[in-house]
Amino acid sequence: MTYCVGMVVDEGLVMVSDSRTNAGVDHISVFRKLSVWEDPGQRVIALASAGNLSISQSVVDVVNEGLPLEKGEDPKTMMTVDGMRDAARLIGQALRTVDAEDGEALRQQGMDFNAAFLLGGQVKGGAMRLFHIYAAGNFIEATDQTPFFQIGETKYGKPILDRVVDHSLSIQEGIKLALISMDSTLRSNISVGLPLDLLTIQRGTCKVNTLQSIEEDNPYFRDLQKRWGRALRTSFHRIPGMPA
Repeated sequence: MTYCVGMVVDEGLVMVSDSRTNAGVDHISVFRKLSVWEDPGQRVIALASAGNLSISQSVVDVVNEGLPLEKGEDPKTMMTVDGMRDAARLIGQALRTVDAEDGEALRQQGMDFNAAFLLGGQVKGGAMRLFHIYAAGNFIEATDQTPFFQIGETKYGKPILDRVVDHSLSIQEGIKLALISMDSTLRSNISVGLPLDLLTIQRGTCKVNTLQSIEEDNPYFRDLQKRWGRALRTSFHRIPGMPA
């Protein structure tokens, strides 16, 4: 399993993904689930994935090779799409292509065609946008009222997002919120694990602002975990008990 969260705030985009794909007593696999296409100043597009790893890797391979968005068109890649909506359409086309090639074989083995993606970024001349793309290739877009999406093991990290997230947050506040959401998930589900990939993009720059791998010994993340735990315990003890 995995957990990825993305949010669009006034200053830009924040995305965080874990890197664990399988967990057990004696088997833990780590694969990076965040792909980035960048032509600094012209475009920057980030893709986070959850679900079947073979499907998500195949989708990225197909996108890199290129696909036509319309019948008779020349193939498009993330480096040639005209805007973010076309980038989301390209991922959808790639999902349908992979399903046509591998979906039936997976289903014959009792496996669902299971994959989901968060796609965010900006192409010069267009708006910064964030999409949630489903296994069928359809997608929805984040709005000011709903500025975040999650994929994977979403339930543990959702409550803090629901209470705090707002499009007016700064990028630094978005990082803090996304990492607290991730910490809540790490503590409650062994199938999500470090290292984490953190990406930020400042609106209007069309380039990566931060792309960082967060390991277990990362000083900021360790401090955030301790401070958040203490803050929760302090708040809990300050709430009065129920009247008799």
